[in-house]
Amino acid sequence: MLELRNLCSHYGRIQALSGIDLEVREGELVALVGANGAGKSTLLRAISGVQPASGSVLFEGADICQTPPERRVRLGIVQVPEGRQVFGPLSVEDNLHLGAYTRTRAERDAELERVYAMFPDLKQRRRQAAGLLSGGQQQMLAMGRGLMARPRLLLLDEPSMGLAPRLVEEIFARVRALRQAQTTIFLVDQNARAALGVADRGYVLETGRVVLAGSGAALLADGQVREAYLGM
Repeated sequence: MLELRNLCSHYGRIQALSGIDLEVREGELVALVGANGAGKSTLLRAISGVQPASGSVLFEGADICQTPPERRVRLGIVQVPEGRQVFGPLSVEDNLHLGAYTRTRAERDAELERVYAMFPDLKQRRRQAAGLLSGGQQQMLAMGRGLMARPRLLLLDEPSMGLAPRLVEEIFARVRALRQAQTTIFLVDQNARAALGVADRGYVLETGRVVLAGSGAALLADGQVREAYLGM
């Protein structure tokens, strides 16, 4: 579904990504792990089109590297951003509606019921201002907002950031449920153990370069990964 070839990106004179090659197959959950500043979020932003990049971003065989972000959303590439970025003064339901701006009213209503079934807390609080939700609930809202667009490829950026361990487990349980429902997911998270634990395959990013790749289980067992990212 997604293939990156020699993807590069810069912030001014600073090279953030250097010749990235990776792929995400339809129905897979692929994890990208690495330290702070490795370029993980930059890579997701390059895929969604909000970060300028060179090289090739192939989506279902077509190069979309120069395609604007809004067109990529219509193609089915949807990013759930780092830090949640919900619209605090708006209600939970209005936040969800914003995720469905490319859909018809009938499609929006159908997706809303699906999101509420996956995140019952959101339905209970649908009239509440999003800014009054807990951190875990806001993360569920951000994920639900992304699902409202009916993504063919869901980009999840640091879904466990700033959450207590119990909430991290809950968020990753929802990620597993999405995977079981055949949603194609590219997941970035600093919690390497949790991310690789749910992933079919994974990549390790260091200073803008892919240094390791393999199945989630193989990377969890890799001595270099265990020492650098798992504290073992």
